[in-house]
Amino acid sequence: MEIVTERLRLRHARLSDAPAMHAVPSSSSAMAYWSSLPHQTPEQTRKWVAAMVEAAASGPGLDFVIEFEGRAIGKAGFWRPPEIGYILNPDYWGRGLAREALEAVIRVGFEIGGIEEIVADVDPRNAASLGLLERLGFVRTGFARETWEIGGVLLDSVYLTLKRPQPVA
Repeated sequence: MEIVTERLRLRHARLSDAPAMHAVPSSSSAMAYWSSLPHQTPEQTRKWVAAMVEAAASGPGLDFVIEFEGRAIGKAGFWRPPEIGYILNPDYWGRGLAREALEAVIRVGFEIGGIEEIVADVDPRNAASLGLLERLGFVRTGFARETWEIGGVLLDSVYLTLKRPQPVA
């Protein structure tokens, strides 16, 4: 499956994406609120991309590489539906690309994936991500302490939900 937006191409991962994608998980800025520590080697990223390739081959295929101007710059989608996630190379922050990708992924999740309610788990320190999700219509539904342990540090979670839009009568 492939989604084309005004500026982006969202497609399933390929092993050949690993070199370009390494800029994402090796960035301490990009990984500041992710569920693992930054990648130290290109091999770690190759394994990460390989897991995306394998998941797309064996599941519903709703997790996408974000391609901008022919270059893989991040990912967005449903690694485990209905939970949405995304990460973008910091060199591309501030251009509205994450929003553009998420709008497309959300539409596909509802229309093709049959998802009734999309959920997100966000580090409460990640104000930019919380703001983006709320601008997209997500509503905060909960908070939990010490839900993640990353690098020996316990982190909290804010939970958000976006319900499938109801048809206009």
